Parts: sequence; C-alpha cells; structure tokens
Amino acid sequence: MNKKTNNGLKIITLNRKASFNYFFKELFEAGLVLKGSEIKSVRSGKVNIADSYAVEKNGEIYLVNSHIPIYKQASYTNHNPYSERKLLFNKKEINKLIGRVNEDGFTLVPTKMYFKKGKAKIEIAVAKGKKQFDKRHTKKTRDWNREKARYFRKSS
Repeated sequence: MNKKTNNGLKIITLNRKASFNYFFKELFEAGLVLKGSEIKSVRSGKVNIADSYAVEKNGEIYLVNSHIPIYKQASYTNHNPYSERKLLFNKKEINKLIGRVNEDGFTLVPTKMYFKKGKAKIEIAVAKGKKQFDKRHTKKTRDWNREKARYFRKSS
C-alpha cells in the first residue's frame, strides 16, 4: 500500500480497525527507532500494525505487537519481527501521553505508518474503546451513507 499524498507523505500502512474499535481523542506523530534490516523491510511495505498498541516503560514509549517481517537479504543480522520498538517523543509529549493513559479507559493506538522526508513516522492516537452498541451505530451510519449515495447516483 504505497500511496503518495500531496504533502510529501508516503503511506506505508493504515490501521483501519482502530477507527472502528476506538474513539480518537488526540493524535501524535512519532519517529521510530529501527534497525537496518527493519527499515529495509518497512520500505518494501509489508508492515502490520493492526493489533499493536503503545505502552510506557521506564519513562519512554514503546510500540508493542507490531509485525515487521524478516528481510530475506539480511542474513545473520536480521531482526525479531515482533520486538518492541521505541517511539521518539520529546519529554513533554511523553508526560502528556502518560497522563492521558492514566485517565480512565484511554490507550495508545497506532493509526498509520508513513515516510516523511525519508524518515519512518507513526501516528499514535490517544483513544478510548467503543462499546458494542457504539460499533453497531457506526456500522449502521456507514451502511446508510452508502445506500444514500447509491440512491443519489441512480436518481441523477
């Protein structure tokens, strides 16, 4: 999924499941600490962040459960596909994120990964989980908007 947008972003992967499962309160952009074989694999576009989340450890934020596949040409210097990856925030942002996560029911969810000026970036959302009836309502409005668009297309 290598899309290039008009503002110089090359999108690597999107987390479409996140917008269905969570309400987003705030979005943050962070850099990633990656090894050489990891960035080569990211450039090939085979990254999966669907089930990943971010946690705080020792005053730093880490991305957990993201899958960056093994780069076949890297031989013995390859990486672990599911290792934790450090996110690059400044201290003020880290304190803000930790404060938000300590609030009731908030978590850090990645929404998309992209390249910005050649650097791998990830967008992290401070999110609150949706209940089952919220998910049904979201699906209902999405289906209704789709039907409405079909009616307007047929009538014109």
